[in-house]
Formats: sequence, C-alpha cells, structure tokens
Amino acid sequence: MDVRRADERYRGGDPVAGVESWHAFSFGPHFDPDNLRFGPLIACNEERLAPGAGFDEHPHSHTEIVTWVVEGELTHRDSAGHETRVRPGDVQRLSSAGGVRHVERNDADTPLTFVQMWLAPLDPGGDPAYEMVHGIADSTPYAVPEAGAMLHVRRLAAGERTAVPDAPHVYVHVVSGEVLLDGERLGPGDAARVTDAKDLEAEGATDAELLAWVFSPSGD
Repeated sequence: MDVRRADERYRGGDPVAGVESWHAFSFGPHFDPDNLRFGPLIACNEERLAPGAGFDEHPHSHTEIVTWVVEGELTHRDSAGHETRVRPGDVQRLSSAGGVRHVERNDADTPLTFVQMWLAPLDPGGDPAYEMVHGIADSTPYAVPEAGAMLHVRRLAAGERTAVPDAPHVYVHVVSGEVLLDGERLGPGDAARVTDAKDLEAEGATDAELLAWVFSPSGD
C-alpha cells in the first residue's frame, strides 16, 4: 500500500482567477516519470473554484472523466449539447472518446470544490458519451467498463467499518473526515494506492466520506 498525502500533491490552477488545483499525478508542467498513473487512473485532481470562476471551453479525447462534487454546484456544458449542474452526491461521467469540448464553471455565489478523476480507456476512439447519476447510494457501485473500473462511494460514521473490495489495483481517496486503512490514518485529500488488495477494511476514525476505485485489467 502506497500512501500519498494531500500536501504531496502538485499545486496548479490560477489563484488570481479563482482557480486552485491539486494534482495527485503528473499533470501539465508537473512531470514525474515515476508518478504517471495507477492502473488506468491518470489524474485525480482536487479543484476549488471561487464564485464566477471556471475552466473555459477546452478539448478532451480518449479519456473517461468522472467528477465528484464535495461542496457547491458545478455547471457543465459540452459540445455534444449537454448542460447540467452537478451537486454533492452526484456522479458525472464524460466519455470523451474520439473528441469533445466542454466548459466547467462555478455559476453559484458560493465556493465550489470537486474531485475529478481521469481514466485511460481499454480501447481508445469511439463516440463521446455523457452520463449523470443523481444521489448515488453507498450500496450502488458505479461502473466504467470502458476503463475496466468500478467506483465505490462510502460514507462512514465514526467507528463504522467497510470492506475494501479485493482487486489487483484499488485506489482509495478520502473526500472528508479521517479513515483508518490497514493501520494508516488518512485525512482529507490523502490517498492510498493498493496493489493486490485482499481482506482490507476501512474504518471511520471520524465521520468520513471516501471514494474507492477498483480496477481489473479485463474490465470484469
């Protein structure tokens, strides 16, 4: 288990424009040949947008982009005609496939924090697709078969435990609160990259929310 702390992330964004970013993997000018990806996961960015701030229209291709809002409301528009607002508890996925452009903004009058995760598809190309699941439940994993990935959302009370699925690669990201994982105490923004995960449990050291990605090479 490889634990990466929140304060080890690469700092990015444009604070003057109201955009603050923290990158868990090599991203943009922050290149680290030993930190390019974990399984299909190539980015796990924590983004904070001030009211009125955002990312103007920009392109993506051959990437599965999954967004989880921590607080606030994210406005999304893309070149395929989708315009939505993403709120805490929603899972948004943009399958950029052969190419798509989108805009992400904080059009509300309160701060916005979200976690955005990029996954490399098993087979590049195809047509762009979009999906939104409102208010996903803990017991409903979210599948991204294009990347051989499954997302599990866990909301734990202090002292509550949950099993971490067995898998060749598991990525656990703590959204809020503190979690005990195999003896390690993880706080907000901390992550654990687990290889050959087996019989692991996560326990809420406080009330906590975490995202656990489970990866299998075949997509099963």
